[in-house]
Amino acid sequence: MTGRSKIQTRAISDAIVEKAEASGFTVTRVEGYSEGTWILIDLGNVIVHVFTAEQRQFYNLERLWSEVEKRQAQSS
Repeated sequence: MTGRSKIQTRAISDAIVEKAEASGFTVTRVEGYSEGTWILIDLGNVIVHVFTAEQRQFYNLERLWSEVEKRQAQSS
């Protein structure tokens, strides 16, 4: 997921953590929140990465999953 600013990445992360906990998931760890450029949320079997656009481009994690079909997440 990509945020347009550090403030937005933090807000996105807060919403993910809130929804995950409300749904009964355990948030094992949140890393990078204070910096806000790359936030990692560990939900056990799922890891969520929230980047600023610059960090997403620099680290290019998608290249690790290039053989996997990409799907657009839909909001409810």
